[in-house]
Amino acid sequence: MRNYRVKSSKIHTKMALNNKVIITTPILWLGFVLSISFMEAWLKFQVEGVTLIIGMSIGKLIFFALNKVEIFFMVILSISLFKKHWTLRKKNLVNLLICLMIILLIQTFYLLPALNQRVDMITNGNPPAASYVHFYYLFLEVLKVIVLIFFSQLTFTKSNG
Repeated sequence: MRNYRVKSSKIHTKMALNNKVIITTPILWLGFVLSISFMEAWLKFQVEGVTLIIGMSIGKLIFFALNKVEIFFMVILSISLFKKHWTLRKKNLVNLLICLMIILLIQTFYLLPALNQRVDMITNGNPPAASYVHFYYLFLEVLKVIVLIFFSQLTFTKSNG
């Protein structure tokens, strides 16, 4: 009987930790996106002495790092969610997770490389033709923020309910 209680306690502790990961990961992810995409991205150009080329080079480095952190958050969130038994039965959570994955895949494999190419062209003195790539990236960032807010609310509600 004692052995059963120890195993039960360990399972309960793992479930509680998993719940904390499920709740905090999308909130941390949201914080990263808001602080970098909606604050750092334009504030760096307000600093005296930061030229367009320097600002774009900084942005390229920072958005590369943000993308890697977002991939990490996606992996952690996916693993944690699919460890929970209720996740597979909650269509809304699965749909939001898939939406986040699609946004991240589009940004990682299409938009960021296109934006990086444009930065390289500008820094090499070859201004690129007009493009909507930056607008598409910003649109997906706004969409990602909305999805992360809904996702956070839903995971918090489900873990407490």
